[in-house]
Amino acid sequence: MDKKLFPNEKIIVTDYFDVHQDWDVPIPGFFIIASARKIKSIVDFTEAESAEFIKLLIKLRQGMKDILGIKDIYLFQNEDTDYYFHLWIFPRYEWMQKFGEKIESIRPIIDYAKENMANDKVFAEVKTAVQKMKEYVKESSKI
Repeated sequence: MDKKLFPNEKIIVTDYFDVHQDWDVPIPGFFIIASARKIKSIVDFTEAESAEFIKLLIKLRQGMKDILGIKDIYLFQNEDTDYYFHLWIFPRYEWMQKFGEKIESIRPIIDYAKENMANDKVFAEVKTAVQKMKEYVKESSKI
């Protein structure tokens, strides 16, 4: 799939970060925290970025649990990429169990989602999850 499915599904944009649905993968709650600055690693964060990042991550995770009902997640970030800093927040749903529970299961899950879940029903679920998280972040304490 070459086109971006969800380029406008943003949860929050701050001076330091952009939190959005993964653009290419139709899995509700697959969020990314991307740095506004062109850096590769958390070691490049300023004090202010560090403080905001952890608050954002905690707020998102709490909302994913309380609002979206996502019990477990995987967090991953790689520095050996052409892209700048971003942290994937990957939800674990019951339907994913057939792929296993290790990090190696992520690629097959993503491939499955791209091949089998690119439909109006899932797109609506993605947009609903983003809207609920956007409202949750907005209504909760300021970051």
